[in-house]
Amino acid sequence: MLTGAGVRLIQIRAKGSRLRPVGLGGQGAPEASGTLVAETRQLLSLLPPDSKLIVNDRADVAQLTGAAGVHLGQDDLPAAAARALLGPDKIIGWSTHTLEQVEQGNALPVDYLAFGPVFATTTKADTQPVVGLEGLQAARARTRKPLVAIGGITAENAAQALASGADSVAVIAGWMAAPDIPARLEEFRRTLGRLD
Repeated sequence: MLTGAGVRLIQIRAKGSRLRPVGLGGQGAPEASGTLVAETRQLLSLLPPDSKLIVNDRADVAQLTGAAGVHLGQDDLPAAAARALLGPDKIIGWSTHTLEQVEQGNALPVDYLAFGPVFATTTKADTQPVVGLEGLQAARARTRKPLVAIGGITAENAAQALASGADSVAVIAGWMAAPDIPARLEEFRRTLGRLD
């Protein structure tokens, strides 16, 4: 499905698996971390060679599975700790929702900043306030790090996000809700002019 589709970075999200880090005690279902490790390894085995997989929230799972890196939220493991665990060559992304957080991200050992939600989204129930294209432009002015637009990205508005300063876009419902995902990926590529 992804071969030739232009998808270079994929994030595995399993919010229910974050309560019990691998090798540590704590709350949550005992099988949660093991399941996430197994699912991450399975997904890694299915990816085309030109795509990379990062793990949402869980630097330990990224390390155990050989994933390309981790994406961290505001309440996750501190970026410096994730970098110490994963080393200098792994990808670390950090979610931001305010201009202050973007500025904080400049000093962190992360490879990119995600910013949003740019548009209204139904993917997350506890979403932050919509920042809009103006907020995205302001975030672009405050960082030189690669900036990923998140939240409510569709084939219809993705080009606007790039024109407003994003280096790339992150998409969940815009693809996964489509009846034909390969066709939707192609629609994104046409819209963005990225038919490599």
